[in-house]
Amino acid sequence: MAEVIASTLIEAVLQKLVSEAVKQVGRVQGIRSELMSLEKTLFHIKALLVDASDKEIKEVLVQNWLNELKHLAYDIDDILDDLATEAMHREFTDQSGGSTSMVRKLIPSCCTNFSLSTKMRRKLDNINLKLQGLENEKTTIGLTVKNGGLEVGNNRPIDRNRVLETSLVDASSIVGRQGDKDELIEKLLGDDPRNKNFSIVPIVGMGGVGKTTLARILYNEKKVNAHFQLKVWICVSQEWDSFQISKSIFQSVSGEDIDKKLENNFNLLQEALMDKLREKQFLLVLDDVWTESYKDWETLVRPFSVCARGSKVIITTRKEKLLKELGCSQLNQLQCLSHDDALSLFCQHALDANNFDLYPTLKAHGEGIVRKCKGLPLALIALGKLLRTKEDEEGWKDMVDSEIWSIEEGGGIIPALKLSYHELPASLKQLFAYCSLFPKDYLFEKDELVLLWMAEGFLRQSDRSKSTEERLGDDYFAELLSRSFSRHAPDNGSRFVMHDLMHDLATSVAGEFFFRLEKEMIKDVRKLALEKLRHMSFVCEEYEAYKKFEGIERAKSLRTLLSVGVKHKQDYYLSTNVLVNLFPELHFLRVLSLSGYEISEVPESIGKLKHLRYLNLSQTNITHFPKNVCDLYNLETLILFGCSSLIKLPNNFIKLKNLRHLDIRDTPLLKDLPLGIGELKSLQTLSKIIIGGANDFLIIQLKDFENLHGKVSIEGLEKVKNATEAREANLSQKRLTEFQVEWSGASRITPMETTENAILDALKPYNDCLEKLGIVNYMGLEFPKWVGDPSFRQLARVSIRGCKKCASLPPLGQLPSLKELSIQDMDDVNVVRSEFFGTGLAFPSLESLSFGNMSGWKAWSTDSRSGVGDSVFPCLQELRIEGCPNLVEFSFEGDSVFPCLQELHIEGCPNLVEVSLKAPLLSLRGLRINNCGDGLMKSLVRVAPSVTKLEIESISGLTNEVWRGVILGLKAVEELIVKKCDEIRYLRESKEAEASSKVLVNLRKLEVRECKNLVSLGEKDEEYNSGSNLLTSLSLLEVMRCDNFKHLSCPNNIEKLIIVECNSITCVSFFSMEGGQKLKSVFISSCKKLMIKEELGEGEDKNRLLINSKSMPMLETVYISHLNVASIIDFGGNFIHLTTLEISYDESTESSFQDLQLPSLTSLTTLVISDCPSMNVPTAGLWHPNLRELRIGGLKKPISEWGPQKLPSTLVDLTLSGEAASNWSELSHLHLPSSLTRLSIIHFQNLERVSDGLQHLTSLQHLSFFGCPKSSYRGLNHRVEELYITRLSTNLGAASSYCPASISESKEVIVCSWCFHWQFVGGIELVYHLVEASES
Repeated sequence: MAEVIASTLIEAVLQKLVSEAVKQVGRVQGIRSELMSLEKTLFHIKALLVDASDKEIKEVLVQNWLNELKHLAYDIDDILDDLATEAMHREFTDQSGGSTSMVRKLIPSCCTNFSLSTKMRRKLDNINLKLQGLENEKTTIGLTVKNGGLEVGNNRPIDRNRVLETSLVDASSIVGRQGDKDELIEKLLGDDPRNKNFSIVPIVGMGGVGKTTLARILYNEKKVNAHFQLKVWICVSQEWDSFQISKSIFQSVSGEDIDKKLENNFNLLQEALMDKLREKQFLLVLDDVWTESYKDWETLVRPFSVCARGSKVIITTRKEKLLKELGCSQLNQLQCLSHDDALSLFCQHALDANNFDLYPTLKAHGEGIVRKCKGLPLALIALGKLLRTKEDEEGWKDMVDSEIWSIEEGGGIIPALKLSYHELPASLKQLFAYCSLFPKDYLFEKDELVLLWMAEGFLRQSDRSKSTEERLGDDYFAELLSRSFSRHAPDNGSRFVMHDLMHDLATSVAGEFFFRLEKEMIKDVRKLALEKLRHMSFVCEEYEAYKKFEGIERAKSLRTLLSVGVKHKQDYYLSTNVLVNLFPELHFLRVLSLSGYEISEVPESIGKLKHLRYLNLSQTNITHFPKNVCDLYNLETLILFGCSSLIKLPNNFIKLKNLRHLDIRDTPLLKDLPLGIGELKSLQTLSKIIIGGANDFLIIQLKDFENLHGKVSIEGLEKVKNATEAREANLSQKRLTEFQVEWSGASRITPMETTENAILDALKPYNDCLEKLGIVNYMGLEFPKWVGDPSFRQLARVSIRGCKKCASLPPLGQLPSLKELSIQDMDDVNVVRSEFFGTGLAFPSLESLSFGNMSGWKAWSTDSRSGVGDSVFPCLQELRIEGCPNLVEFSFEGDSVFPCLQELHIEGCPNLVEVSLKAPLLSLRGLRINNCGDGLMKSLVRVAPSVTKLEIESISGLTNEVWRGVILGLKAVEELIVKKCDEIRYLRESKEAEASSKVLVNLRKLEVRECKNLVSLGEKDEEYNSGSNLLTSLSLLEVMRCDNFKHLSCPNNIEKLIIVECNSITCVSFFSMEGGQKLKSVFISSCKKLMIKEELGEGEDKNRLLINSKSMPMLETVYISHLNVASIIDFGGNFIHLTTLEISYDESTESSFQDLQLPSLTSLTTLVISDCPSMNVPTAGLWHPNLRELRIGGLKKPISEWGPQKLPSTLVDLTLSGEAASNWSELSHLHLPSSLTRLSIIHFQNLERVSDGLQHLTSLQHLSFFGCPKSSYRGLNHRVEELYITRLSTNLGAASSYCPASISESKEVIVCSWCFHWQFVGGIELVYHLVEASES
């Protein structure tokens, strides 16, 4: 299979050898004869590749010969690329050099290029000798010239209309699984005999047998959908990460992004997930599980304990060990298909039939292939799709007789899949092998992959007039997709993924030319033949030290350095040494991606990577580019998407003649297009177009970008003079998928609304491709007719914002595919009626609708005379109306309005008294009302009987009496959040206790915040202390910043209690003495009167809350910030489940470490004790042996006086705060364990040196200093990857003795936002950029 890259490379090299540019440079440099000799030898070798293709399958000598040939082909290609680049440089110099170029022309080329020509001639002679040596080996290894040739160009037509696979399963195409399906459905819908809340339904089997397909069938089965309230699908893959899996589950069940406080706190995340799953029957699919660790499983499923009985977890896996430990005793492996079923599946994909009845001549060969596939569905499908292209009997016979079937299954790769690869056209094989650079289960975009292929030179065409390289790449991708070499990612229609077995196959065929650097593979780098490596990717980690890349500089011929695996909303830091020291060594890079890293400067050395075709610095912190980036004459793709700090691009873009794709979306500080960009006629992507600016870019220049397509936004349209200019841009002929037009707030030269309308009309895009449209700050009085025209059949997302002079909305209701619509800041719109909807069924596909800041909007309604049908918004799931202070009417008369609405949010509509609907909102589950009147709230509660989550904030007129009427309508509510409602004193009045006990039976979560006059939950809470029938389902109770709240009576069954900044509260109790048995988490902060004896009334002391192990045996997390912790918590007994304990600001004299009973807290892993000036450190030996995180400081004695400490060897995260020592040696008695990976030093005001005591911390990765103004940092071990200084003394700017610049010889890792002398420290970058520390 190695002949593929060799053949395609040789073909590319031969094309370059005959190009006019190379011929011209060859003549100039006097190396024409060497190039001709090279061409002749390559033709001879090319003739041997047909025979090599047949023999390489089994003959090692041929395989080695082909590998050597590939390396030489790569080397030749690099040399020719040098020559072509030199030709471009000469051409540009000739065009722009003036007198200099005239002088150069007068000097003979032999004088100007003598050293370069000699060096090049020597290289070519050396390669020629090696090539001739390979040609001479043909007799030794038995290669001969055969008729025919390898198919390199893949010139046969590709079916552009081939049906592509989707992520959804077509159940009718599934063969032979009905029995498995029925059996598993019975398990899913049945009860667990072990009387547990959830149970496991395993699907076990070998790779490619169809486990995931079967799970998808179950997941989409109607009976299953009706049975479960929540469904979640998670692809786990080989690296089990309980935190990431929990995040994904939470996002799926909540439909929300992860809150910042949950982002890095696993405990809080699991508590939040528990709230979402409580009493819900849910189905979770964990697909492709590899872990065998019971602890991994136990950690993940803790929140599942509260789900409703009958919940199920489907696990698809190849391994049985974990399942057996979980009690799954009867594990039936999913079997391969029977011969008949395998035959049927194969025929479906090969012949679009169920058997061979219509193809009798192919039957014998087909049955032979099916037998060799051994019933494995993935192999049957792959070969079936492959044989669609072979209509003659001979092609089928060749496949049956292939020698690949006799190869042993090395690395678990099935011969059938190897055969499907072997039968690919040569042009597709290298494209498939390239995908090995992605990690398993990596979701990739098709367009991203095509641009990478193009940059690598895989999409060259002999006749460029037929199609663009990008279009050819699209066709190739569709071909690979149709043959099952990749597939649509589940639940993500725009992305793709490879099956694990296909990924293994890609890795296998990629050979020694490709390498993917993952965390567990770092040690393998040293074993690689780096001089032969050409393509490399690395999976991103939060902190990337130079050590990870150590040795890569020896890969002198590396063409690809690709970062992959960046996750949304996570920061990644890259050692500056990688930028400064590694890149200059990689002269032949063609692809460089550092997307997502916290990089603020681009090193000058990047401008010297003259072979570079693809540069991706998206979502970094760069502010500008060095000018020499424009010396990258070969650059085709520059991606700067999401560079929010980017201010300027260099003004010599005219030199980038080959630039085809410039993505500068989401760069708000970039206000000018670079000078000369209008001359780049090859541009196909220019995602942000800025009219005017310092370089005065004109809209008429867009007409020259004939191939412009994809995503485009145009800013500065107020600078367009008239419609004629706009029309000359010729946008109606450009195939745009996303299009945004934007006017700034500045007044135009001709402030006429008719001009604005004509300009927008002239900018009408091509209607067959448009999927997303945005219109911003348009100043016309009305929209042109094309906005809302139903001929835009693909248009799915529309945003209209800041069009303040338009008095009406465009007729968007008849757009057939519209799913998301946002309308904001349209001040002159007074009414929204029939013109918005059109006639007949309105908004047939709309799922999300948002109105915001519509200051003039008064009415939104339809009636029987409007022409709008009874069915309005049939698919709408989410509706938001915000900032519409004059809206007074919201009425719909249709019988079927909002039938699918699930979320409704109305905010800032104080004059909207009610919502008038003929039909109730039976599907509504989430209702949020903010800054509105009580009338609106009452009307919405009446029409939404099924709401499960209600959030109200700043509701005027919400008195106790009004609330009493509202609460009776909350029959289904499970989550209630009340904020800033200052007119209510109680959430329950005593005479409504019996009624409210019947209404709020499903309430599981209650949050009350900033209600100034709220005194307690009930009017007479002491009456409820004896009755546990109220709020019996409540599990979470939060009261925050309620200034007059005095007494909290908690339901017995709560599991989480939060009380924050309630300055009047004196007592917390339970309904009865049995309360607290289920309590798992307590958070109490800044309640200065709570449980203080002087504040307690008569008798309240007996029934007050006292945290103790007897009444609260299930406690897992305790956080107490209080002046007298001992009045709230009693550490006697045994808290066997407590994992996290945080105590702060305890000023009492009653507490001590001995009181904490640390040895008895057998599950404790996190301990925080801070600012407790009366508390003494424990004597040596009292630290808990399982402690992993310790944050401590501000105790009675300073750290330097603690005496010897024996911190546990399990400790990985240590924070020390508030110390007066000046030298770290004064703290040597702490005996820090070598297990530490993170050490934080906070407010060590006098600390000057960190020279001793850290060298033994061989596991340390993160070292942080906060508020240490005098520190210098020496003696750090070479493994330290981060030194994060958030504050330095103000005299640093004067190069004081404390400046880290004084330790330049140590090259420590320093991140300094205040120090202006960073440049003196070898290679140190500014904020957030890391440099590897070396031994001092």
